[in-house]
This record gives sequence, structure tokens and C-alpha cells, in this order.
Amino acid sequence: MSVHIGYAAMLEQFPPSEAVALAALAEHHGFSGVMASDHFQPWLPQQGESSFVWSVLAALGERTTGDLGPGVTTPTFRWHPAMVAQASATLASMYPGRHWLGIGSGEALNEHVVGTYWPEAHERINRMFEAVDIIKKLFTASIAGREVRHAGPHFRLETTRLWTMPPVAPEIYVATQGPVTAKRAGRQVDGIITTGADDERLRVLLAKFDEGAREGGRDRSKLTRVLQLHLSWAPTDEEAMANALREWPIAGMRFARGDIRSPFEFEQLARSVRPEDFNGRLTISSDPDVHRARIQRCIDLGFDRIYLHNVGRNQQEWLEVFGREVLPRLVR
Repeated sequence: MSVHIGYAAMLEQFPPSEAVALAALAEHHGFSGVMASDHFQPWLPQQGESSFVWSVLAALGERTTGDLGPGVTTPTFRWHPAMVAQASATLASMYPGRHWLGIGSGEALNEHVVGTYWPEAHERINRMFEAVDIIKKLFTASIAGREVRHAGPHFRLETTRLWTMPPVAPEIYVATQGPVTAKRAGRQVDGIITTGADDERLRVLLAKFDEGAREGGRDRSKLTRVLQLHLSWAPTDEEAMANALREWPIAGMRFARGDIRSPFEFEQLARSVRPEDFNGRLTISSDPDVHRARIQRCIDLGFDRIYLHNVGRNQQEWLEVFGREVLPRLVR
């Protein structure tokens, strides 16, 4: 079985046209597929961008040939689930067999902008799974040519259907960093998305996902385990560390970030991040083999797809080096 290593297009860091061009370059160097971030604001002011992910995904569909999806969108605050379902169904109709739908519970940084009440994490997760239920209902009913409605604790959907719908619904993956949500995802959706962490934590998440699938009577071999892996590579270790501190101090913040509302607040918090804070959270090295070993461990843990994000601005150089020295040496 081939190893699926994709490109993480971080729309917080690059203008949309550049992000699309980089994704096409990644494919040229052997990367398979694109995960594009969905942000209303960047993490930090200096990152400087935050384009509309669904427009970028459509452009990615034209410039690349692999899979594509949002990593991840939130169908609970800025968007009603019906609108996310329509966007996803349209993309899947345009690019058959290529699009998957990544869903998360949201962060205040992006979702507070519409001025609604910002609930605690457990309610956000419950809202997310209700949204998943609505999207799945819409997909199933629309493929069958039927209408559907919904009345739940957080959302209402009056009788309707999606009029543009592919013959096969996009797979739905839920993002999580916690074991309870991972287990729940195993019972309800087609896959899990998580971000890089220490091996033991990743092992627990995958085990809980499989446990939920087993309890739900689902075939675990047909479910997808997705990892977004942040890393910092540059020609020297010093440059790699400087890139991490400047561009992605988020990885060194060892506290919950879901309630922080402003890039300028993150900027203040980033000043406290030190090189040692990245230990176990971000691989920082000029040696491609160090990164290859880290990626290989994640493959060995059982991830089916890994989307790589090099945190620096040196994307072209990194894609060339990894395409030549890292990707060909990864094995399943």
C-alpha cells in the first residue's frame, strides 16, 4: 500500500494564489492531496492572510489532481450546517472522488466574529456532532432525491434537500485532540483528523477511534485516520528554530487556545514561547532524515494520510528537498 503524504496549505500564511501555486508545486514533487486551513483570522498578525477556504479549494481542484478538503471547517457558528453541506456537495460534484469534508468544533479566534454566544468546549463538541448529523441527513436524502428536516437542541432545518449532489457523498472526518471525541467520531463519521503530538497521545486517540468504531459495529478498515503534521525545516538548525519562533509559536503554547479571540492576543502570548517549549510538539531540524523518521513513526502508528506543514516561508526549497530526500524513503 502506498504512503499518502499530502500538503497542508496554510491560508493564514500565504495569499490564496500563492497557496494554490505551492500546492501544485507540492504535487509536482510527489505530495498527494491538499488540506487547506479554514480561518477567518490568522493566528498572528504577522502571518498576514486568511482567505475564504471554499474559493481556494475550488481553485486547488483546477490546479491539482489529488484529494482536497478543509482542515477543518466549523459548521456551527459562522456557518449553518446546511451551508457547509451545500459547499461540500458542490465541490464533490465538481471534482468527483477527490473531496472530503473535515469538520471541527471551532475556536473563538474565527467563530466569535459573528457575535454569538461562545460556549464551553463540551457544548461546542455537541453542536459539532449535531451539525454532522444534519449534513449526513442532507447528503443521504439528497442522493435519494428526498427532502429532509431537522429539529434539535442547537439547530433547525426546515424541509429541504441539496439540489446539486454527487452520486456518492463526500466522506466526513472529525477533528479532535481528545479521546472522548475520538471515540464518538469512531461511532459516527468516516474518519478522524488530529494534529501532531507525542506518540503515546496519538496512539491513545487512534485506539479510542477504533474502539468507537467497534462499538458502533463499523468496519474499522474502511475508516480513515488523518494527521496534520507541523514541522520546521530549513538549511540550518538555527534558521529552522527562528522560523518556528517567528511563524508558528502556536506549537509552543502549552495551554488551551479555543477561547482566545484576537491575533493580537496570540501575538502577546507568543512572546513567552521559548525553544524548549517545542519539545515533543514540533520537529525542528535541518536534517531531512530527522523529519523522515518522525513521519515514519506516524505512519507506523496507523495513520492513513499525513498532510505536512513546514512552518517557514521557505516552501519551495522545502518541497524540493522533501520530494527528493524524504517522501521516496517512507514505507507502510
